[in-house]
Amino acid sequence: MKKPRLAAIEYIRGISMLGVVGIHIGAAYLGQHTTPDAIANPHIVALLEIFTRFSVPIFFFISAFGLFYNLDLSQPFVYRDFLKRRYKAVVVPYVVWSLFYIVHYCVLWQDPGPLNPITILYDLFFGLANYQLYFMVLLIWFYLMMPMWVWAVKRLDNVKLVWLLVAQIAINYLLCFIWNPYTIENPILNRFAIYHLNYWVIHYVFIFLLGGYLAVHMNGFMEFMAKYRSGIVVFFWLTVAAHLGYYYYLLTVRGYTPLEGVATAHQLAPTGIIYTLGASLFFFTIFTLWQLPDFLRPVLALLGKHSYFMYLAHPLALTYFGFMFDGLGLRLTVPMTVLFYCLAVGATLLLAMLMRRLGEVIPVINKATIGVYPKK
Repeated sequence: MKKPRLAAIEYIRGISMLGVVGIHIGAAYLGQHTTPDAIANPHIVALLEIFTRFSVPIFFFISAFGLFYNLDLSQPFVYRDFLKRRYKAVVVPYVVWSLFYIVHYCVLWQDPGPLNPITILYDLFFGLANYQLYFMVLLIWFYLMMPMWVWAVKRLDNVKLVWLLVAQIAINYLLCFIWNPYTIENPILNRFAIYHLNYWVIHYVFIFLLGGYLAVHMNGFMEFMAKYRSGIVVFFWLTVAAHLGYYYYLLTVRGYTPLEGVATAHQLAPTGIIYTLGASLFFFTIFTLWQLPDFLRPVLALLGKHSYFMYLAHPLALTYFGFMFDGLGLRLTVPMTVLFYCLAVGATLLLAMLMRRLGEVIPVINKATIGVYPKK
């Protein structure tokens, strides 16, 4: 029996995509404010780079939730069929977009160097064809290891989840704050170590398995959300305060610059991991149990529907609006950064809608760009 569709998953995709765009615009803003005569506003950085830090890991949460929600664990897991579906939905769009960005770079900057076959394979393995594509590499690795996740979810319980959370915090702290991959002298191993964030799923195992576990125990999760909805809201805002507080502590007490603060108070920091947990529970609760305003649901549904394309394509908007701003002599002040964000989101959403409609006429477009195939 097919389970009812969960609008919360689609809504969270849309919210997360908005956060990812914010992170990348925050990076562009910081890029223009790294000198003594151009000091970054720490508060707009906090909004774009710290408040949004749940955006990437929560994608793993909802990805696992969607996979396990539609998976019958009482039946044998057919790995081959699973990979075939994921290949169409993720691998094909990843390769298509990677090749597109490689060619786009070569044409834009008149540099044919990245077209070297070895370079292409290198970029594809590590997700280096463009800065947002590493997420796709991590997702592919999660899919390749799916039998292990099925085995783990079947054996999880609340106590084991708590220990898994503790282990996740410890592992990420070790790998992100203590271990220095640049000390590895072997040139090949050095590359694998430096780009460990691009393909080591170990950084996101807890949030992925949490999504799978809650999907499998959906009835219990619904009861939990209904019973503790107020506590979930309070917990979320406490995690927001803790993560923002860590960032401001780095700036005010430790003397970090906003750029250094962002590089430290990221999603894999202890406060970032707890913040992702709080955001996952919070957004799922409000999108499942709360009565949202009538105007908001279609907006969230629209963003969710086109979030995949927008995630993959938004760097194009950032590039060409960046050129436009430079040509007009506009620097990314706080108001201009807000305008830049609105233009990027609006243009990418419009492009996503147009391409989706065109893909309904020419199916290969949707197949290649977002892994959507015509219904038989």
